[in-house]
Amino acid sequence: MKPLLEATDIVKDYGTYRALDKVSVSFPEGCIFGLLGPNGAGKTTLIRIITQITAPDEGTLRFKGEPLSRDHIYHVGYLPEERGLYKKMKVGEQAMYLAQLKGLSQSEAKDRLHKWFKRFEITSWWDKKVEDLSKGMAQKVQFITTVLHEPKFLILDEPFSGFDPINAELIKNEILELKKKGTTIVLSTHNMSSVEEICDHIALINKSRKLLGGDVLEIRDRYRTHTFRVDFTGDAQSLHQLDGSLFQLKNTVQQKRFQSATIQINEQTKLNQLLAALNPLIELHGVEEIIPTMNDIFIQAVSNDIRQN
Repeated sequence: MKPLLEATDIVKDYGTYRALDKVSVSFPEGCIFGLLGPNGAGKTTLIRIITQITAPDEGTLRFKGEPLSRDHIYHVGYLPEERGLYKKMKVGEQAMYLAQLKGLSQSEAKDRLHKWFKRFEITSWWDKKVEDLSKGMAQKVQFITTVLHEPKFLILDEPFSGFDPINAELIKNEILELKKKGTTIVLSTHNMSSVEEICDHIALINKSRKLLGGDVLEIRDRYRTHTFRVDFTGDAQSLHQLDGSLFQLKNTVQQKRFQSATIQINEQTKLNQLLAALNPLIELHGVEEIIPTMNDIFIQAVSNDIRQN
């Protein structure tokens, strides 16, 4: 998959503080990309460099193979975590102003806005002042103004913040629809369940350096521990008869219907060997591999980095 935007060996210093240290990230075209990291890791600095709010001290950025320039800014949409609507302006007036800043004509802006307002069922808000809107309502308006000019590269910083579950689902579906249309979407978030659900690729930054990057499924596979949950009935004590050189019994727990055991196998052992060893001991009702979540991987990668540095 070709990159839409490539950041290579980006360095950014603020005085004696290094915010980014040789960070390289490639954003594949038409994907949802999770930009992850603890607070202060350097994510916002990278976003500001991509959106040309600031410039890198070292490194290069290329958009569709060309050096990133001011002309590319019209292909970028950015929804910051700290929302920036003017509270005293009317919603429609402000939306029109922001749309025209992105290069839309007055008639085109009005036409697109009315379609989006109708889709989000907020047509009645057009003449309300922003200060009269709830946080979630204002969030909807800013999301619309961010995507209205149909950017090729869209950065959403904590896009689900302030939304109830119904509206969070609405925004998620719009993000997925934008991806279908070919938009490259960068999701900067601490919500690991969202990353797991909709992101194709991720980059994890910690203390100014990239720790981890790549395809989400490949990364989760890389962190597999070959651990399985086994639901069963029978004598849990019999599981201690398993060959310790092949299987490590982690724990057993009484569930509502069944007992559950967590068993780790070594890398050379096959699942069929585990099933064959269990069959004479217990009655099996289910077996499921425990794949690390993105939250588990995030914590592990950052914790390992802290210990090593």
